[in-house]
Order: sequence, then structure tokens, then C-alpha cells
Amino acid sequence: MADPDCIFCKIVAGELPATIVDEDERTIAFMDIAPATRGHALVIPRTHSRDLLDASPEDFAATALAARRLAGRAKERLGADGVNLLNSCGRAAWQTVFHLHIHVIPRYRDDPLRLPWVPSEGDPLEIAAAAQELAAG
Repeated sequence: MADPDCIFCKIVAGELPATIVDEDERTIAFMDIAPATRGHALVIPRTHSRDLLDASPEDFAATALAARRLAGRAKERLGADGVNLLNSCGRAAWQTVFHLHIHVIPRYRDDPLRLPWVPSEGDPLEIAAAAQELAAG
């Protein structure tokens, strides 16, 4: 199912151009037109889903596996020193295109990209409280 207003659905349908670098029966991967680093690509399911919570388990798994495949290629073929896989789920998490997608961002020792989160030690009691709320059962 496609969303007629979704730019990623239009890419899947061939209505908008994209530089496709990988595809299979469930997913398509293409270069990001506003890359954070050399080789930055997006992996999406062919079927429209708003975000990872809306996607079928099969489409989400296929998208994650395709992102992993592309991450390996970035290291092998582009000489990336590492790779970030980034998904944004909802506006508060910086999602701007509401079709599930995973950014595959090759990282290089000297690249200028800095993510906004700077890890620092958390409050152990707050961590334990959140863990208790998140735990199954």
C-alpha cells in the first residue's frame, strides 16, 4: 500500500528520481540528497508505514537487514571506519519524512559530523526505575 503524498512512496513507484544502491523484494536503498557524510544512504520498506511502530514485523526486519548489508558495504567499499544506523520515530525524535527509514551513515575518523547527544553518566536510581517500567512481565 502506498501513500500518494509520501515522497518515499513516490521513489518506490518511480515517480521521483533517486540514486538506488540496493533493493530486494521488500526494501529499497538510495542515497540521501542531504548527506551527513560521504555515502550516506536511506533504507526503506517498499510498503508504506509511518514509522517503526507502524511497520509490519516482516518489513521492519527486512529494512534492518538491508541497512546492515549496506553498512557492511560502506566499510568494505568506501573505507568507512564505522557506521551509524539512525532511525527517527516521531517529530520529537527528528522524523521529517513519515515513511519508515533507516539512515546508513558511514563514519570516518576525520568527518565533521557530531550528533547532538553527548553521553554522560546517568542517575542509577532513575535508570533502575525506567528499567523496571520497561521490563517485560
